[in-house]
Amino acid sequence: MSMAGTVRVPPPVNEPVFDYAPGDPARAALRSKLAEMSGREIEIPLIIGGKEVRTGDLSTCILPHDHGHVVARYHLAGPAEVEAAVQAAMEARRDWASWPWEARASVFLTAADLLADRWRSTINAATMLGQSKTCHQAEIDAACETIDFFRFNAHFAQQIYSEQPHSPGGIWNWADYRPLDGFVYAVSPFNFTAIGGNLTASPALMGNSVVWKPSHSAVYSNYFVMRVFEEAGLPPGVVNFVPGDPRMVTRVVMGSENFGGIHFTGSTDVFRSLWQDAAGNLPHYRSYPRIVGETGGKDFLIAHASADAEALVTAMLRGAFEYQGQKCSALSRAYIPESLWERIGDQLVEETEGIAMGDPADFGNFMSAVIHRQSFDKIAGYIEGARNSNEAEVLAGGEADDSTGYFVRPTVIRAHRPDYRTMCEEIFGPVLSVFVYPDRMWSETLEQVDGTSPYGLTGAVFARDRRAVEDALHSLRFAAGNFYVNDKPTGAVVGQQPFGGGRASGTNDKAGSKLNLLRWVSPRSVKETFAPPTRYRYPFMAS
Repeated sequence: MSMAGTVRVPPPVNEPVFDYAPGDPARAALRSKLAEMSGREIEIPLIIGGKEVRTGDLSTCILPHDHGHVVARYHLAGPAEVEAAVQAAMEARRDWASWPWEARASVFLTAADLLADRWRSTINAATMLGQSKTCHQAEIDAACETIDFFRFNAHFAQQIYSEQPHSPGGIWNWADYRPLDGFVYAVSPFNFTAIGGNLTASPALMGNSVVWKPSHSAVYSNYFVMRVFEEAGLPPGVVNFVPGDPRMVTRVVMGSENFGGIHFTGSTDVFRSLWQDAAGNLPHYRSYPRIVGETGGKDFLIAHASADAEALVTAMLRGAFEYQGQKCSALSRAYIPESLWERIGDQLVEETEGIAMGDPADFGNFMSAVIHRQSFDKIAGYIEGARNSNEAEVLAGGEADDSTGYFVRPTVIRAHRPDYRTMCEEIFGPVLSVFVYPDRMWSETLEQVDGTSPYGLTGAVFARDRRAVEDALHSLRFAAGNFYVNDKPTGAVVGQQPFGGGRASGTNDKAGSKLNLLRWVSPRSVKETFAPPTRYRYPFMAS
């Protein structure tokens, strides 16, 4: 039902981050929820067209820090269920796309308030258990960033819909911001619960329907996001939750003529294969699909000799080791001048060795386990390679133990060559590689930073010399889509630092901004003439 009046969403503000300090009631509530959820095993169905679907083909959600502990068993979709999800999405799209934009926005604003209050401890506990995040990392991700996405996206949608073309006398021009002519395939990763929420919600907000394949390692928390959508009033079929074999789900989804776009976060290799699959199917599609993806990174920090030593060490520790280095933005390679390394090297090693690691339910821990065995084996392999190499040395950490959970100690590797493999290849774990360069080689090192990696996601410069900052801003302009001056290269905030990178890191469509939402509309230009001409001859034709 349309209403008279110009509707505006509440002005968005970033959700306050709870600190869970001793004595905070939120701390007690979270501890209670952790005990409750870790003490019971739930069953997670597919959700297709608003209905729970059970296939009997089950997999498990385990705790990475205690891999013998199962908290959920979830049903896996087969080809028939994926086909049903595509059909449900196309059926729901017809009605959903016709809703006033403010009615769609209301659903996600409601979801934000539910997450901010009644669902906060549940979504945080699920993320801590299933993805081994500390309470702080879960809070800034699963609660705050998800809430921010929903609130700010509604604000950005309002801006988009209000942008209308000029109309001269006698003519009324307007833009009809239609959804895509098809459904959107959302493929979300394990490392941020908020990404699953945004990959689905941002296209849906703009009138699209979605088939959602969550990561196997985040089904537990993503299921609760789906339940929040339902409680907020999202109509059946607008988002369809279908965990399953990635290759099979993708083959069925992208085989549909109604495939309208993909919203992806994950590895570079997978994203490239999806793009190639879409290109191969182009003659089969009703329209050219939108391809939006954020992929890998080999994120850097370069320090100038003028950098603040204490701030630099703190940034390196937090940037490299928070959430076990499993952020797309995590610091992975650092370039430190000789004069500064002499002052901070021992401190960096000492601080790294002192980091507390263990069960995230113990709030004294700074880190926990990596996500699964494949990740554990890959990271341990890189560390062992450095330990046995003449071109690198392990300065701190390096221990790996999978007896109870997939634990890898935070590790600092000093590379003796700027092209040593841990300086170049994405590891996605708690491994920081450092190259120490001669102070006089500042300009040359900037060139090295830019040319070492195929990625272009995040980076940072530390310097108190403003000339050095300007050098880095210029030389590294295309090396990072999110660039930080005197700060760690992680922690982008919705509405403040829209996130995304170029080169091999993705399409740089900036989640947390209006730019991302624009990818999910297909504008129609409409011209209405009030008094149309009644004779075909033009004045120049007169004799």
